[in-house]
Amino acid sequence: MAAVDPRLFGFTQAARRYLGLSVAIGVATAALVIVQAWLLAGLITAAFQERADLTDLRKPMAALLGVVVARALLSWAAEAAAHRSSARAKSELRRALLRRAVDLGPSWLAGRRTADLTTLSTRGVDALDAYFAKYLPQLVLAVIVPTAVVAVVVVQDWLAAAIIAVTVPLIPLFMVVVGVTTRARTARRLSTLQRLSGHFLDAVAGLPTLKVFGRAKSYAVAIRQVTDSYRRETMSTLRIAFLSSLVLELVASLSVAVVAVAIGLRLVGGDLDLFTGLFVLVLAPEAYLPLRLLGANFHASADGLAASDQVFTVLEEPLPPRGVRTGVPDPAAAGLEVTDIEVIYPGRVEPAISGLCLSLNPGETVAVTGPSGCGKSTLLAVLLGFVTPRAGRVQVGDVDLADLDPDAWRAMVGWVPQRPHLFAATLAENIRLGHPDVSDESVCQAVDAAGLTDLVDRLPLGLATSI
Repeated sequence: MAAVDPRLFGFTQAARRYLGLSVAIGVATAALVIVQAWLLAGLITAAFQERADLTDLRKPMAALLGVVVARALLSWAAEAAAHRSSARAKSELRRALLRRAVDLGPSWLAGRRTADLTTLSTRGVDALDAYFAKYLPQLVLAVIVPTAVVAVVVVQDWLAAAIIAVTVPLIPLFMVVVGVTTRARTARRLSTLQRLSGHFLDAVAGLPTLKVFGRAKSYAVAIRQVTDSYRRETMSTLRIAFLSSLVLELVASLSVAVVAVAIGLRLVGGDLDLFTGLFVLVLAPEAYLPLRLLGANFHASADGLAASDQVFTVLEEPLPPRGVRTGVPDPAAAGLEVTDIEVIYPGRVEPAISGLCLSLNPGETVAVTGPSGCGKSTLLAVLLGFVTPRAGRVQVGDVDLADLDPDAWRAMVGWVPQRPHLFAATLAENIRLGHPDVSDESVCQAVDAAGLTDLVDRLPLGLATSI
């Protein structure tokens, strides 16, 4: 699994700003780490070797306390910025995902499971919290802090710097090995969660039918099996996370121990002064700490990275051909001509419609009849611009429908689907669904034209009644 998905930063402005802020905080944190080690080594040396008076140690102790407080404030600022940036980035991704799904149209949605898209846009995108709040800032620190520590230590003690420089890359090496396994396991876990959501949605939608035919209990067994599969995948991912954390902690501890032994031997032999030894010894664990935390947070961010990969798979889906002409002929004055259209859905060989011709004149009422599967819904999808015919053409007046902007054309068309849906909103908002900006007078006219005036008058809140 890639450490950073560049598409995430290329797409969301909040992510780009946060990355720049994380670099600035990382540089400041590295500087404070070095200053803290310097002050701590100086205090210990002055107190135990130089026998300095407590009065002389007040200023260094105050400075050390200030550095500790500054590190705490930086940590708080980084976490606050992470949560803010995460919320904005998730909002941008969700809007883009839903907008892309709408632009791809019903024909694309028909080939997808509703539960998969719902799970991806909700829980999947929510998993990016761990990526922004924990993994990304730790990744920046894991690059900046070890580099700064090695650069400072090499001036003080080249042998310790060499040991750190050789052992630090071992941690990312183990992380790469673990990451290959984690990527596959995380993708499988997200797929299992989506399958579980699909099973549950199907069960809720078909519960009356299942009860009628006495199949409710058997379907509960199927849901239980998928749930157990999700539990096994989750526990498997956690097992890898714990084992990898153990390996990283072991490597870091052994590396620090090697540095400590090298410093201790030279201190005993008189080849190294106490201040330098303490300074390097305090800094050494700081070089490994960001990498250890990065390894621990990598697994927390894996779900978010897997979800973002699926989001960008949807965002990179090619859009169907789209006209740009906004000047739409008035359907009330212009006829509609369908000539020899043929529609073949992706993945199918037989056409849903072939050689269909139809003329609609203004003022006519036309009923399209036929057995199930003969292409009635496909014809309406073509007329609405949801499906592009493979052959033939549709003309509105003397303009080809393929040349018209779909949104401009649909603004002139009224359509009630085969399975109409009322949204959890007020009655007026449901009526305004196609034209959110219409006036209250127009809404009342629509209610009157539909013969619902008496019903609305009997409602306690009228058109403001929630559905």
